[in-house]
Amino acid sequence: MMMTTCVPAGVTGSSVPLGGLRTLVVQQTSLERPRETWSKKMDFLLSVIGYAVDLGNVWRFPYICYQNGGGAFLLPYLLMAVFGGVPLFYMELALGQFHRSGCISIWKYICPIFKGIGFAICIIALYIAFYYNTIMAWALYYLLSSFRRTLPWSTCTNSWNTANCNRYMSTDHNVSWSNSSISPAEEFYTRQVLQVHLSPGLHQLGSVSWQLALCLLFIFTIVYFSIWKGVKTSGKVWIDAAAQIFFSLGPGFGVLLAFASYNPFHNNCYRDALVTSSVNCLTSFVSGFVIFTVLGYMAEMRHQEVDAVAKDAGPSLLFIIYAEAIANMPAATFFAIIFFLMIIMLGLDSTFAGLEGVITAMLDEFPHVLAKRREWFVFGLVCVCYLGALSTLTYGGAFVVKLFEEYATGPAVITVVLLEVIAVSWFYGTNRFCNDVQVMLGFYPGCFWRVCWVAICPCFLLVMLRYSIYIHIFFLILFNYHYPPWTTVLGYCIGVSSFICVPVYMVYHLLSARGTFKQRLLKSITPEPNSDVHRDFIVTNAV
Repeated sequence: MMMTTCVPAGVTGSSVPLGGLRTLVVQQTSLERPRETWSKKMDFLLSVIGYAVDLGNVWRFPYICYQNGGGAFLLPYLLMAVFGGVPLFYMELALGQFHRSGCISIWKYICPIFKGIGFAICIIALYIAFYYNTIMAWALYYLLSSFRRTLPWSTCTNSWNTANCNRYMSTDHNVSWSNSSISPAEEFYTRQVLQVHLSPGLHQLGSVSWQLALCLLFIFTIVYFSIWKGVKTSGKVWIDAAAQIFFSLGPGFGVLLAFASYNPFHNNCYRDALVTSSVNCLTSFVSGFVIFTVLGYMAEMRHQEVDAVAKDAGPSLLFIIYAEAIANMPAATFFAIIFFLMIIMLGLDSTFAGLEGVITAMLDEFPHVLAKRREWFVFGLVCVCYLGALSTLTYGGAFVVKLFEEYATGPAVITVVLLEVIAVSWFYGTNRFCNDVQVMLGFYPGCFWRVCWVAICPCFLLVMLRYSIYIHIFFLILFNYHYPPWTTVLGYCIGVSSFICVPVYMVYHLLSARGTFKQRLLKSITPEPNSDVHRDFIVTNAV
């Protein structure tokens, strides 16, 4: 009696004698171009950490922590990390590594009708690129201005200073701080770098600052030559805690799916998720210690409350409070250069990751058109991002940055991630997803992870979405400029413009499919078999 083994086309085999049996080792090959992989495991880890640890760790976490009671904030933050952020982080790494696809094409293997999520993620990534890199352009302006014996934001004798400028350094004992006083650091930021005093508001942004335009051009040049070849070269307290850990770890932006898709199939993404999320949280804690020290020092020096010192959250914390504290240090020029160089490096890592998420998604979705034209596609993408950022380089550009920051990455991102976890856990199925993880890693995810994916994560995202919509009803304020009511409508249009891809694609998918409505609906939620799933060797025995 003979056992026969059929070897399909596209595979090669060899026989190895083993006692009375012959072991047939079949190696599967593919006619398609092999997928690019990371050169080293450390490249992947550093890229994910660089994406997760960004400018938000430096300014957002310390400010949110102080705003919500300091040490009392750490408990909800850690609980939200354990039950919300890390499970979503782990889920995206596992999905990207198993299906080896970007944020668009991966949905045909999960739940085809949700493919619009991928397009929404790409639009959100473009919005982020429009304003996030402008912050790095500001940092570059500060860096170039730091190469002086006396830092320009430490004196009140410059052409941009006003009569209210009050140079209050640690060595000045005869100067008092009043409510009308303005620090030279604040005037340098608002009147010299941003020149926001030349714009009355969003209705009249003014001209483009050529200095900032050149700085941003330099930033995007670095970005292009870093990613053009591929990855081988690159209560309310509880709500705030959930928002911080969610936006810090960054699931839902397509980056984790893209990075993980270049991993070896059996890479231990479970361990990677725990390591990178731990590094991210630890960095936030260290940043908190630093900013509390700086804010306390500045408040003591001015004889003010900390609330008055940190009156403007966000980038202002970096470019006013940090800059003023550095100006009071010995060897201020050296520390200013080091600090703003660090800010640029933190921002570049996140920019590389965000754009790589878009690039991977588009190359996987249109491989025959873009695979051999990656350099030109990346060049076109960078040009689009630069042109889209021009509005943030005007005299009123800071108002545009605030608008994008509040609306482009708010409710839309939360909604996208909510739909993502629902599609994976409820449509694709938690059991099927856990079986995929077992095939990759050799173990089945525990009960804790399954409960988080099925129930806890959707619940906390739903609460975040409700709160996020609620807080955006109120008008924004920046530099004493009150955003008019029409800007709220504009902001919601920006947010909806990305999320609208999800229902639009659902309608398109149902209308373009064949059969009865029931057949089309069933097909739209049935995942396609993934022919790219890693099966290197198939071992069979024959007598």
